[in-house]
Amino acid sequence: MTRVYPKKNLGQHFLKDRETARRIAGSLTGVGYESVLEIGPGTGILTSFLLNRNFTDFRVIEIDNESLHFLQENFAGLENIIAGDFLKYDLEASFTGKLAVVGNLPYNISSQILFKILDHREKITEVVAMLQKEVAMRICSPPGSRVYGILSVLIQAWYSAEFLFSVSNTQFSPPPKVQSGVIRLRRNDNQKLGCDANLFVRVVKAGFNKRRKTLRNSLKYSFNLTNEDNPVLNMRPEQLSVEDFAGLTNWIEANSE
Repeated sequence: MTRVYPKKNLGQHFLKDRETARRIAGSLTGVGYESVLEIGPGTGILTSFLLNRNFTDFRVIEIDNESLHFLQENFAGLENIIAGDFLKYDLEASFTGKLAVVGNLPYNISSQILFKILDHREKITEVVAMLQKEVAMRICSPPGSRVYGILSVLIQAWYSAEFLFSVSNTQFSPPPKVQSGVIRLRRNDNQKLGCDANLFVRVVKAGFNKRRKTLRNSLKYSFNLTNEDNPVLNMRPEQLSVEDFAGLTNWIEANSE
């Protein structure tokens, strides 16, 4: 029997390869959380393998009405289907304990989803996500890499990031024009960065805003520095680790008006 797929929405490309879905579901460790939330299940190919994991509290959240109807018609064992937008969903009110997030993230809002996960880093202890491969590799790249950037620093400040495997575009319907990659994020031991967290985000974003320039040139557009006698300012942003950015944040706080 031919499966009829819901229409593509929000840049979503539906995974059709069952072995890939099995590998994604199996990448959740099941350690350190009570609940699992799948974002954008679509046709439910990943959902079926997640259901087989028998998590105590497993839920899915889907914004597309056609996909919601498809899930309701084809997954009798799926009891917790949330009709809504993950970006607007109140995680704190809905989940009392720790949470894992999993899913094939829509390409065009994947960064927004990741930033929301960062906002809820004390609740979300694990993430297994399929993303555009370029984004996935950027998140997991170390300092010094040409793709190391804002997402790399901000995510690695709070999570260990691991690139698990690549996924060909032929494994989707419809096939996207790009390749995909699966990552796993695990909440690290950082409770504090040793600096003002909000200022840290500003410094990281400002530093990479003009990534081909030295930090001296890129930061002067965002901070009124009263002192520029810091050798770190002669470096480019991709050369700095999370700890380096935290130290720079403290220095900027002490040396700007």
